[in-house]
Amino acid sequence: MKYSFVLLCLNIPLLFNSIWCFSPILAQYYLSDQSSRLRQYSGTWNSSIHPNTDSISVKPSIRMFNNVSGDSKSLFVVVEQLKDSLYQNLLVEMISYDKNSDTIIALGQRSDGSCFIGKGKYTSETDWVMSDKDLLGNDVMNVSFKFNSYTDVLVQGFNNEQKRLWQTRYIKQNPKDKKIGVQLVSVHDEMLLDAENTLLQLSRMGYSYVETFVYKEGMFYGMSPNHFKEKVESVGMKFVGSMTFKDLPTDGGWKSTMDWWLKCIQDHKEAGVKYISTSNNQLKQVSTQAELQLFCDYYNAIGDMCKKNGIQFVFHNHSDEFRYVQGVCIYNYFLEHTNPELVAFQPDLYWMHIGGANPVNYFHVPWAFF
Repeated sequence: MKYSFVLLCLNIPLLFNSIWCFSPILAQYYLSDQSSRLRQYSGTWNSSIHPNTDSISVKPSIRMFNNVSGDSKSLFVVVEQLKDSLYQNLLVEMISYDKNSDTIIALGQRSDGSCFIGKGKYTSETDWVMSDKDLLGNDVMNVSFKFNSYTDVLVQGFNNEQKRLWQTRYIKQNPKDKKIGVQLVSVHDEMLLDAENTLLQLSRMGYSYVETFVYKEGMFYGMSPNHFKEKVESVGMKFVGSMTFKDLPTDGGWKSTMDWWLKCIQDHKEAGVKYISTSNNQLKQVSTQAELQLFCDYYNAIGDMCKKNGIQFVFHNHSDEFRYVQGVCIYNYFLEHTNPELVAFQPDLYWMHIGGANPVNYFHVPWAFF
């Protein structure tokens, strides 16, 4: 089975290219400007059962679809309300960022046919306020948006006397139809701080799978293999892979290293993963093909143990693999001297490019793309 994974660096969010980061506990995140802040409102949102909870019913009373358009500077918003067992249109609007006034502008129409124009801006990293007028210039209402996190926002409407007219708490529920996974090194600090809440945030963003980066002393982010698996699955994702590291053993260290790998593989088997990947930070010191063969023998041995436990062993490249040693590209040597039944390859296209290689040149090698 093939998996598509995203290395979600903290400055490359899903769906758009604004600069941001988030803390799952305190919901503190940095967005560079009004336009970037607006785009956090993109995605699919469902109303919670009550503003005091983030729980969502099977058929939420309100659902909202906010699609990015206009060169990522606008959102097309459709709001639907459940009525008589059917979802009916409640509101449509276009929300855009105006660079001349550095404000956010909205033009919308409600289900009764009335139109409105809104104007406002973010007053802080987490607060957004809009003032709506009808097309005759009359004040309609003020709308406030309070972002509890990147995937949780409380929206409230107030009249001119600041009396609250309504409130709805929306929880982001992006669809998982693209079946994209995330390498958790992308949110490494957040996972160490609050793994459970970070997993919840990622699931709401639309990720389907996770690949871990932290396996230490038989634990994943401080949790046992089975416990971590349960936490991932409880938020609607699957734990399918893990990046794990152990350097090539020196003289006399083979047995202890293989014992470590056996325990590692057994723990991953308990967690139900499909594959274990590794990478290599020792290649800068390699100067002979004989040294490269030691790595190939090492990977074949690990792959053999993985196969016996029903797990695929995978090699993940960076840029050093595209150095040449005695006239041979290291990556090519690994492809030719590892057993394809025991070792698969997970190409990192970015690092291939940095290393000066063209990934297309490897498409003809079936096991080169796990």
